[in-house]
Amino acid sequence: MEEVPTYKKFKVINEMVKAEKNFAIRLLCKIAEVSRSGYYKWLNRQISPSEKQREDEELKQKIKSCHQKFKGIYGYRRIQIWLKAVCDLHVNHKRIQRLMREMKIQAVIRKKRRYYGRKEAFVMSDNHLNREFQASQPNEKWVTDITYLLFNGQTLYLSAIKDLYNNEIVAYKISRRND
Repeated sequence: MEEVPTYKKFKVINEMVKAEKNFAIRLLCKIAEVSRSGYYKWLNRQISPSEKQREDEELKQKIKSCHQKFKGIYGYRRIQIWLKAVCDLHVNHKRIQRLMREMKIQAVIRKKRRYYGRKEAFVMSDNHLNREFQASQPNEKWVTDITYLLFNGQTLYLSAIKDLYNNEIVAYKISRRND
């Protein structure tokens, strides 16, 4: 079973005391298994927050404005970069992550889109061979084709030119792009 955070226990004790049901603070602290002095320290912090809590509140407002400005796609790392660039604030990423968790803000993970590059116009060549793939002399009929090869996780494109007289490869080119 999950452990209830101490500050939530203090909140419940405070609500029960405010409800004027004549509960003794000592008894409520004993039931919640927290110290009475801890409850009073928490109560004083609620009345007058510390300097760090005030800084956190200001930081929360800036995080929220960044989150709204970029429609929730920024996570804590990019928010840290944004705070440094726009507000000139140097804040630890763990602090930003903690504040975002307190505000229940999370980055929206976008679907990755593949980029295929700019498309060129479709070129259709005339059929000069008309299915006659025999040549009577060298360099009379050449054919070409492009194929792709997967090599070490990368796609390489191979373009070859073949002489139909003796099926010899006249030239070839390997490239990372299909151009």
